[in-house]
Amino acid sequence: MTLRLLDAGDAAFTVEFGETIAPALLAAVQALDAGIARAQAAGALPGLIETMPTFRSLTVFFDPLRTGRAELIEALQPLFKAAEHAPPVDGRHWRLPVCYEGEAGPDLAATAAAAGTTTDEVVALHSGTEFRVYMLGFMPGFPFMGDLPERLRLPRRTEPRVRVPAGSVAIAGGLTAIYPWESPGGWHLLGRCPVRLFDAAAESPSLLAVGDRVRFQPVPMAEFRRLEAAVQAREVDPACWLAPVPAAAALAGGR
Repeated sequence: MTLRLLDAGDAAFTVEFGETIAPALLAAVQALDAGIARAQAAGALPGLIETMPTFRSLTVFFDPLRTGRAELIEALQPLFKAAEHAPPVDGRHWRLPVCYEGEAGPDLAATAAAAGTTTDEVVALHSGTEFRVYMLGFMPGFPFMGDLPERLRLPRRTEPRVRVPAGSVAIAGGLTAIYPWESPGGWHLLGRCPVRLFDAAAESPSLLAVGDRVRFQPVPMAEFRRLEAAVQAREVDPACWLAPVPAAAALAGGR
């Protein structure tokens, strides 16, 4: 891990931990972000306004009338060192239903052809992988999740769609994601998920958080429609999608 400090204008700088998408870099970003939050809660780091985490970096915004870049970097040095050795954070485990059938997965056949396999194998690979939420962005509640199996890694579509339906489960590069809202998009659509990923009325509006783990459960179209109606009618508690923590992880957490 190689830490770099990059200028980001006259009131911000970026702390970059590496150039890839990897659990160790995400752990470093999360540790630094949490360390800064604890320091601010204790009354330290005056002039620091906010932070913006990404896959592999954290941007720090500050008020140049109250503090300076050199002063903040000096104060953050102990947190930099601790973050570089932080263990990965294991968040909540989710089991989300996905329909891979028919119109729900318009790019499933093309993805299978590009991978030189069958649609059933694509579904098995995608639903058989536990994904890690690396970042939320692009739109409220949109989770960038990795790591996609090598056989399913495709570049983005050459012609993005003007409209991608809400709930679409998509892949691009080494990532998979779920579109919380209808929007334009250039990822390959493999299925649809009926779960509400963002609820402005909830205490925590985004269902998923950085560090969470996600597995997809294939469901037939009829079940997808039933769940979709129940979610829209607010008859489903989002906690029902939480999965039990694996025994090994539970034991590790209790040490």
